[in-house]
Amino acid sequence: MAYAALVSLMNTIDDIRNHHRFSTSVLDNKQVESLDAKLYFLLDFIESGHSHELLESQIASAAHAAEDVIESHVVDQIDSDSVSSLDLHAVIEHLDSVKEKVFNVVKEERVLFNDHLQQGPTFSSFAPRSSSSINGNSKMVGFDEELFQLLDALTGRQSSLQIIPIVGMGGIGKTTLARNAYEHRLISNHFDVCAWVTISQEYSVKEIFSKLLSRQSSQSADEQQLAQELYQSLIGRRYLIILDDIWSIDAWEKMMFFFPDNNNGSRIILTTRLSNVAVYFGSSYFSMKFLDEYKSWKLFCENAFPQEGCCPPELEEIGKKIVKKCKGLPLLIVVIGALLRKSSKTREYWENISENMNSILDSSKNMEQSVDILSLSYSNLPAHLKPCFLYMGIFPEDSVIYVSQLIKLWVAEGFIKSTKTQTLEEIAEDHLKDLVDRNLILPRKLRSTGKTKTCTIHDLLRDLCIKAAEKEKFLIVMRVNDVHINAEGIYKERRIVCHQEIPRRQFIDAFESASLIRSFATNSNLMEIELKLLRVLFAPIRRYNNDLYEILKQVNLRYVCVRPEVWEDNFERFQKISRVWNLQTLTIRDDADEVFVTPSEIWEMVHLRHVEFNKVFIVDPPSKSNDFVLRNLQTVEGVIDLRLSDEVCKRIPNLKKLKITFNDVLSERSSRHYSLYNIGRLHKLESLKCCFRNILDGSNSPLNLMALPTSLKKLTLQGCCLHSEDLAMIGSLPHLQFLKLAYVSIVGSEWDPVEGGFLQLKFLKIYSCRDLKYWNADSSHFPVLENIKFVEVDRLVEVPLGVGEIPTLGAIELVRCTESVAMSAVRILEEQESFGNEAIPCRTFEVYILKKFYSDLRQK
Repeated sequence: MAYAALVSLMNTIDDIRNHHRFSTSVLDNKQVESLDAKLYFLLDFIESGHSHELLESQIASAAHAAEDVIESHVVDQIDSDSVSSLDLHAVIEHLDSVKEKVFNVVKEERVLFNDHLQQGPTFSSFAPRSSSSINGNSKMVGFDEELFQLLDALTGRQSSLQIIPIVGMGGIGKTTLARNAYEHRLISNHFDVCAWVTISQEYSVKEIFSKLLSRQSSQSADEQQLAQELYQSLIGRRYLIILDDIWSIDAWEKMMFFFPDNNNGSRIILTTRLSNVAVYFGSSYFSMKFLDEYKSWKLFCENAFPQEGCCPPELEEIGKKIVKKCKGLPLLIVVIGALLRKSSKTREYWENISENMNSILDSSKNMEQSVDILSLSYSNLPAHLKPCFLYMGIFPEDSVIYVSQLIKLWVAEGFIKSTKTQTLEEIAEDHLKDLVDRNLILPRKLRSTGKTKTCTIHDLLRDLCIKAAEKEKFLIVMRVNDVHINAEGIYKERRIVCHQEIPRRQFIDAFESASLIRSFATNSNLMEIELKLLRVLFAPIRRYNNDLYEILKQVNLRYVCVRPEVWEDNFERFQKISRVWNLQTLTIRDDADEVFVTPSEIWEMVHLRHVEFNKVFIVDPPSKSNDFVLRNLQTVEGVIDLRLSDEVCKRIPNLKKLKITFNDVLSERSSRHYSLYNIGRLHKLESLKCCFRNILDGSNSPLNLMALPTSLKKLTLQGCCLHSEDLAMIGSLPHLQFLKLAYVSIVGSEWDPVEGGFLQLKFLKIYSCRDLKYWNADSSHFPVLENIKFVEVDRLVEVPLGVGEIPTLGAIELVRCTESVAMSAVRILEEQESFGNEAIPCRTFEVYILKKFYSDLRQK
């Protein structure tokens, strides 16, 4: 993986240059400039889209070797507590030789390359209606409703030319749906001209036009002549064109002017794996979904038992277990159905298939074609997305992956290329969105901001990740009795994934000489291993046998996510924490109620980006030290009694997320000590959670002592009392989208929202507020509210009827509230239904009444 290797090396060099300990002593500036020039040249070659497997392997090997030399030197300097410069002459010579090979290849191919740029990529395949190349079973199973909708769109009354996109991941049924519509008798009677052309990543507009004209491309006819001929052949005729598997908007824009709008009901269907291509044509498109259990089973039976049409009773239970493993992907269901159609119809045989499904599918010829279909999505990725996609292989099968965690891992691995206008995390978020738009990563849950909170990946795509990653030496997955599990097998590997229980001796032997490993991810073994160059230690589930001090002796670490077993003497043993020179993310979760105390040296760790604990006390910066500014620090979670002095706020100017707990904040001494008003100085803060404990006076509000930054998008307040002026102040925050109030007291038992407040609020959640009686709100107070959730607000009289008039409201959720509140929510629903609003998607209400008397509510 040449791109990842080059970018990682470039980022490592930047990290050294930007670290106060090494900035002027380890690397020679002239040598670094020479090295940079070669790296940028090689990166341009990779990013330009050249496909040269041997050269890419040599580039990756040279970049890895250079990074090994540089990082080993830095680690040795830290371990010996000394600083000396590193001669990069040999590294530069090695990269120079690779650069020369690349230059010669580019020079030799320049003529062909220029021709390629002028012509555009080459045509893939074409099939008219009668062509046998549209093959496979044309019977539609599982998408009957979508087929009827598509037929209706094709034959509907709208006379203008309509473009109808069908979007979804590879193998989900886009082409099958289009084919079934294309071959339908209704379509052949409705259109004068029908044509089908399949477009790959590499296409030639000239060839496409030739095939649409149903003749071989003439060497004498140029693209413009063919375009005019096509245009003239379609004028005045009602036509249907299928453009199958289109990969870019650019491809469409080169053809669009030659499809005339005859105002006679002509249609064009585009199938694509890319959501941005579908969205380009407007909000109306067919988005293919995974099949549910019933439809999956029906499709399986059609393929496994084509004559009978149903499964024998004795095989039904194990058959459904097999189908469930396909996760609703039609391509995989068809493959496994065809495999079992020709196999023994015994329960024992099918149980063996279920238990060994992956290995059996690997050997299936039908599966090879299916994997090729999915592999197109990977091979078409730009260079910067390939390592991000392959990295999905580190997560166990069926994992629900937190996007925030995934992005931190990508950044720590070093393959996110930096820019001057965005943080690395923002760039990584863009990469994730791109992969979601390409239907390679599947979003599971969204944040209040609309961004993806959790995601997953289909098992078949995960298998593709692992196979491609191992082939490209990007990562390997250790398995029991695998050939990789020995010192020789993993000697040169850089990323190791282990989710199976490996025998202790075998595990330790395998890692003894694995000196180049940069990343270790596991949900299983986490034994006492020391890896000199380790960057990423990702073990979020299993507890670690040693204490945190032993982990952080590996001074090259950038990302640590563990559950340590031992916490003894943590403050005394961490006086040298800054030796972990490039630490970016420190995520420590434990089951005990321990408070971790950081040493003051944490204020010297300039590369820190995210600090996440259950409970952590961060000491004040030392009064007599260099004024290091932690410009990269974006997240601090679980901090207790942080003193937000002027000095502290000056050192964390780019903090975006803060979760903090205060004790005795209302005492005179504490209010001065904590300097809560300084929260308002954190001008980049987007998410704030403040928990207050041991508040002395039930009528006083800590918000009197606070200033909130206008940048806030998400605010959670817990354990405090709020006055009407406090709520008005919160409502004035111009960007606030999410507000959660938990265990709070509303002084006066009444909330009168101020008009003009909460202009951007989408989510309102109130938990255990036992004295709020009247919430006097209507649509003018929360104009874009989407979701209301009240839990144990057990004195509230009602949800105001005017709330139902908020045009964006989509859900009211009530948990352990009074019967009168539940009744008021039902009245809101019924009133909106009487206005006919149940047919408007953005105004459809879902009322959740989690009470045992729910069934009686509508009767009352």
